[in-house]
Amino acid sequence: MAELSMNETTTFRWSFEKDVTEYAAAGIPAIGVWRQKLSDCGLEKALELLAENRLKVSHLLWAGGFTGSDGRSYRESVDDAADALRTAAQLRAPTLVVYSGARAGHTYNHARRLIQSALTELIPTAAELGVTLAVEPMHPGCATEWTFLTSIDDILALLEAVGSQQVKMVLDTYHLGQRPGIVERIGQIAPHVAIVQLGDARQPPEGEQNRCRLGEGVIPLKEIVAALKTSGYDGYYDVELLGEEIETSDYRPLLRHAKEAFEELVGGRQ
Repeated sequence: MAELSMNETTTFRWSFEKDVTEYAAAGIPAIGVWRQKLSDCGLEKALELLAENRLKVSHLLWAGGFTGSDGRSYRESVDDAADALRTAAQLRAPTLVVYSGARAGHTYNHARRLIQSALTELIPTAAELGVTLAVEPMHPGCATEWTFLTSIDDILALLEAVGSQQVKMVLDTYHLGQRPGIVERIGQIAPHVAIVQLGDARQPPEGEQNRCRLGEGVIPLKEIVAALKTSGYDGYYDVELLGEEIETSDYRPLLRHAKEAFEELVGGRQ
């Protein structure tokens, strides 16, 4: 059954500890864990907090950078991703979100070979731990520092080349929901979706992501979610809101609004 998750990037100013207690108090059943906040808290303490508050983990964010765009070598990035898989397993998170890294001066084909090689190397560990590697494509208006995968066709071609059910994709409505024909293509991509991230926007990104509250932008969220339901998707819907408009928000009303928007979009109360 589809469940609501709140991504820790949404409540950027809060600590991991506060995220857990506030999400639980708001009646949100799951959390998308951000590795940066997790590191600040410490894994052992985090596991205790999650258990105390009966909060599930929808996914761990993030690993990748296999192209060397963030200054790490290919080997360092793969080793880090393997560590992230082990952390995800300890958190009982079914999914690890992966970014390829920017092209970083590589040709497109070479950059794709790098992420394909990394994923192939990580698949045995992911399978052993029961964690899905979920590669996230991004809108080209804000992808430059994160990934060279910017379209549905890019991600589907990569998944076909890898050829493993252990590797799927993230469908972030902020990034893909602004593309013409997205609703019509949901049936094609739904079997490959590991997690859906819900985001809305008033306009396409131009550099920085600048999201708005769900339902207040131009992205056809109702149509996308309806198509996902029709196509059989019943996993997590992770609310990921960030940008200038969100960062200055009062987070408690934001959580309430996100929960209400999810209930209206997906149907049924948690």
